[in-house]
Parts: sequence; structure tokens; C-alpha cells
Amino acid sequence: MTKFIKAALTAGLVLGMTACSSGSDTAAAGGKYTGTSPNGKGGDVTVEVELDGAGKITAVNVTSHSETEGIADPALEQIPAAIVEKQSLSVDSVSGATITSEAIKEAVAEAIKSAGKSADDYK
Repeated sequence: MTKFIKAALTAGLVLGMTACSSGSDTAAAGGKYTGTSPNGKGGDVTVEVELDGAGKITAVNVTSHSETEGIADPALEQIPAAIVEKQSLSVDSVSGATITSEAIKEAVAEAIKSAGKSADDYK
């Protein structure tokens, strides 16, 4: 009888651990996710990040900002493209638009978190 109880408890533990691990894998399926950083030079910077089913960043688009036209433009163009290309938030900031660059990276990190993933995995 005790062998049966031990076997049942072991099976229950294995099933419980399997259920927990498979839930985290499906939490971040592909899709579009939004993130906002309040730390732009002109205020909030909002981005939309598209992830595929494996968690690969397929697109980053700045959807809203109040950054200074002309000065921030290189960061608004280059940072999203660099993040997609390198699959990383550890990309160089644009000289002269460092605050905007950092705000974009922060907003992308927030979008990744909203997808159920750790932004640290992209650094």
C-alpha cells in the first residue's frame, strides 16, 4: 500500500511540474505588444513590438512620442532597426539623442515584459 501511495505522490509531482513548465512556454506566443517609457526627452515614448512564436523580435515601431523633430529622428529610425537586427536591447544609443534612444529601449523592454518574457533575456 505504501508503494502505491509513493508512486501516486511521485506521479502527482511530475505532472505538477510538467504543467507549470508548459504554461510558461505558452505565455509568450507570438503577437504584437505595446510598451511605454515615460523617460523620453519630450515625455512618453510608446512602441509596438512584434514577436514570433519563438520569441524572436520581428518588428519594433515607435507609435507615439513627443521628441524634438530633427534631433531625435536618427534615434527613432536607428534604434528600432538595430534591436530587430541584433535581437537585443543592448544596442548603442545614437549620439545627440541618447535620452530618446534609452527611452525607446526601455519601452521595448516593457513590451517584452507584457508578452510574458523577461527583458533580461534580450540584453
